[in-house]
Amino acid sequence: MFDELSARFEDAVKSLRGQDAISETNIDEALKDVRRALLEADVSLPVVREFVEEVREKAVGAEVVRGVSPDQKFIQVVHEQLVEVMGGGNAPLAIGEQSPTVVLMAGLQGAGKTTATAKLGLYLKDQGRKALLVAADVYRPAAIDQLKTLGEQIGVDVFSLGSNQKPEEIAAAGLAKAREESIDTVLVDTAGRLQIDLEMMEEMVRIRSAVNPDEVLLVVDSMIGQEAADLTKAFHEKVGITGAVLTKLDGDSRGGAALSIRKVSGMPIKFIGTGEKVEALQAFHPERMASRILGMGDVLTLVEKAQKEVEIADVEKMQKKLEEATFDFSDFLKQMRLIKRMGSLGGLMKMIPGMNKIDDGMLKQGEEQFKRIEAMIGSMTPNERVQPELLAAHPSRRRRVAFGSGHSPAEVDKVLADFQKMRGFMQQMSKGQGLPGMPGMGGPGLGDAGFNMPALGNNQVPGRPARGPGPLKRQRPLKKKKGFGDL
Repeated sequence: MFDELSARFEDAVKSLRGQDAISETNIDEALKDVRRALLEADVSLPVVREFVEEVREKAVGAEVVRGVSPDQKFIQVVHEQLVEVMGGGNAPLAIGEQSPTVVLMAGLQGAGKTTATAKLGLYLKDQGRKALLVAADVYRPAAIDQLKTLGEQIGVDVFSLGSNQKPEEIAAAGLAKAREESIDTVLVDTAGRLQIDLEMMEEMVRIRSAVNPDEVLLVVDSMIGQEAADLTKAFHEKVGITGAVLTKLDGDSRGGAALSIRKVSGMPIKFIGTGEKVEALQAFHPERMASRILGMGDVLTLVEKAQKEVEIADVEKMQKKLEEATFDFSDFLKQMRLIKRMGSLGGLMKMIPGMNKIDDGMLKQGEEQFKRIEAMIGSMTPNERVQPELLAAHPSRRRRVAFGSGHSPAEVDKVLADFQKMRGFMQQMSKGQGLPGMPGMGGPGLGDAGFNMPALGNNQVPGRPARGPGPLKRQRPLKKKKGFGDL
């Protein structure tokens, strides 16, 4: 998301590089690029005009301290203005004065409202809160079944009275059940429409009156661009909303909705959906989003994702394995599956500062390589996973793994070689020795998608198929346990 917008902002900054100061003259070209970037990202025109003028006013004549170049100062000004436009800070989900807290989910048809309801239920569960999902969409076929399926998937209860009851009656009954069972949060999924109409608004008003919600969240599809801001404003005027959930930010959305909603409607974005999985919901932080837009990464969100998936004991155990060079294929498989749980490889890499320029083709290649390696590891015996040296010493084992995983022996040989080299590098890193001699590091993953490392051994005869790594030269012995590099 925001790839195109990030590239445009980078073009704007280039025009200020090499300048001594920011002036009316040299900032014009940069602001033209900023204006063009925002318009192409489908940001509302009034927001663009105000944004550009605010940046001009704050940037021109701004004091550029020693050691900070004008282009760096311009980035700082733009970042601060982006944060301000998107709301300044995180707007947390309200907690009602009396339990349970009631959250009413509204939106147009197709915005992902039912899925967003389940995602929010899981989000609250992860925070230690007990939620109840109320299926009050009685019009869309299978809406109730969809919510029940999602509820089972995330382990959150779903309340339903079927499709023959009025939505406001279902919502009120769900609230009563939550009170009886001491549930602290009720999420009411309501019906969407193809367009804003009087009937829809009247029904929402009735549901609101029946449950008196603490939050009314409008679920907005980010793909509709600047219309998202106008939609939020219209809902607020007719129904009264407290915030928005912006969905499908992982798609081809150009990001304009995130920049327009707060400024045009006055309502904050509280959550963003970044994928189809039920775990793909994040609290919206304007400062983090501004950093992503400017290609500066989002380390805090990356750390939060890791904290949800990683146990401290596992980290300490892995650190010890790295230090002793006993990191094996089972450990590698665990790390790959951990990355999958955290999200796509591309999405995670772009949260790291400076990694936003990695070619999408290379990231895709890295993900494909991960799949190939996972298939190969799946064809190994438990002993081979724990002792990769068994594969290095027996070509017949490597041929069996190749046949079982649907790959060639040469591909297995290369993965084995890359793994050996990677384990040596990790050991050096754990000892603070850096990474000397790493030519060809092209990106994430192994082999052609990442570490372009030499093959094991040198016993391949020109004109003949690869025979495998063969015997390895003995390296300098380690002080602790023997590892793969000692063979």
